[in-house]
Amino acid sequence: MTSNATVSVFPASQALAEPRLAHAALEAVVTVDHQQRIVMINPAGLSMFGLSREQALGMPLERLIPDRLRVSHGRHVRKFCDSGQIERPMGQRGQVLGLRANGEEFPMEAAIFKSEVVHPSGRQTYYTALLRDLSELRRMTSVIDQLNQRLRAVFERAPVAIWITEQERVVFANRACVVLAGLEQREQLLGRSIYELLLPASHEPLRSRLQDIGQDEGVAVVAGAIQRADGTVREVELVVATLPDHERSFVQMVINDITQRSREKKELLRSRRTLRALSASLVEAREEERRRIARELHDELGQRLTALKLEVVACQRDHPDLALGARAQLMLDMLDDTVASARRIAMDLRPLMLDDLGLAEAIDWLVSEFTRRTGIQVATRLGEGLRDLSPHLATTLYRIVQEALTNITRHARATRVSVVFERRGQELLLTIQDNGVGFARGKRSRNPGSFGLLGIRERVLMLGGRLSAGNAPEGGARLVVRVPLVHSPARVSDEDFKDTAEPLFEDSTRDSID
Repeated sequence: MTSNATVSVFPASQALAEPRLAHAALEAVVTVDHQQRIVMINPAGLSMFGLSREQALGMPLERLIPDRLRVSHGRHVRKFCDSGQIERPMGQRGQVLGLRANGEEFPMEAAIFKSEVVHPSGRQTYYTALLRDLSELRRMTSVIDQLNQRLRAVFERAPVAIWITEQERVVFANRACVVLAGLEQREQLLGRSIYELLLPASHEPLRSRLQDIGQDEGVAVVAGAIQRADGTVREVELVVATLPDHERSFVQMVINDITQRSREKKELLRSRRTLRALSASLVEAREEERRRIARELHDELGQRLTALKLEVVACQRDHPDLALGARAQLMLDMLDDTVASARRIAMDLRPLMLDDLGLAEAIDWLVSEFTRRTGIQVATRLGEGLRDLSPHLATTLYRIVQEALTNITRHARATRVSVVFERRGQELLLTIQDNGVGFARGKRSRNPGSFGLLGIRERVLMLGGRLSAGNAPEGGARLVVRVPLVHSPARVSDEDFKDTAEPLFEDSTRDSID
């Protein structure tokens, strides 16, 4: 700073107090008289120059300056003395170097002040210098510069594109970023707004996330697209994070080119849609074939067996021979068993009551047969409106219950099962729960050839519904199916695609519903 104020004048008593204040200062304080000889130096100054008090007092000030700079230093001192100024930072005239007693030169920052002390013999002019050793600061600056260079090298060599922005403008971009943008020189990116490079559809999502992370210092992932210099478009994923500056104006963005990954994902989704449509077609064809075979067993074979039974009865009546009668009765018993087997096979293939009476009656028959075969008690609550379901929806729900009960028989070690249908608005909720061992915690693995749960999942997705499975709080396993009552063609979504890489349920003792 520069000042033309009046020179400070102190009485001798106050001047005597000044050294005590200087001794407490952390910075070096050196006072010289009008002959530029040191008359006071505080402990910080002695330590800085490596001198003792006896060596320092009375020493010419120029001995604290390197030889090659003493002439210019003396010239500046005389200029200051003649200027009438009372203070001036010495650093304004360029680099200031000091000289330690061991001959070591070091950088320092200096300010000089002029004062006059009133003695009984008259006024005496003194000059006081405040000195700060910059050696450590220079060393730290050098270390910081090296770290910056290393960090820049890391960014520069990163295989992924990285740019750093300030107020939406690019201030740094690595080589990978230049390549991604289809440019030749880094300078073609620097200073440009990031919104010049991103397609308009990406602007609002990015601005929104930038505002969010500016408030909580978090990390955000934004999907977008960049238009390259040649006009082609690349899909990108930007990982955005604010850098730790006071105003949070610097933002680092790691830009992943996901064009190929997105293309492969879309192709895989398209393939999955095709496979799902094929699966639905195969399931529908299988149900139709089951329906046809069950109908033929019931109508054709059943009627012929009944007619054959009537003929045997007539033959037994017309020929009341004891030997023939016994054989005829044996044939009648065999025919009764065959008719029962044909009806059982037909019902297993497809219960005709599902087509004739509806889902509720078919479920009642299914659970009755399940209890008769396994001894496991089943409680049902079928609700209302099941008669109004479409044939496709009714058939699919029947098969889901059938496969779930089969799985319980094989794996659950349960004694009770509940089957509940509930209508909630435009959605039908099916809950199947047992009191068995439940799903084991930990890693799951599906038995080879076991596709029960996968089959249920595919059936649910064909209906446009959702499937969840896990352990009930009171114990046992619980399977929950939600399907819309108004069926729309199932679509493969991103969430559905993500689920394919994950387990179908969170807790499982049984590997799957077989």
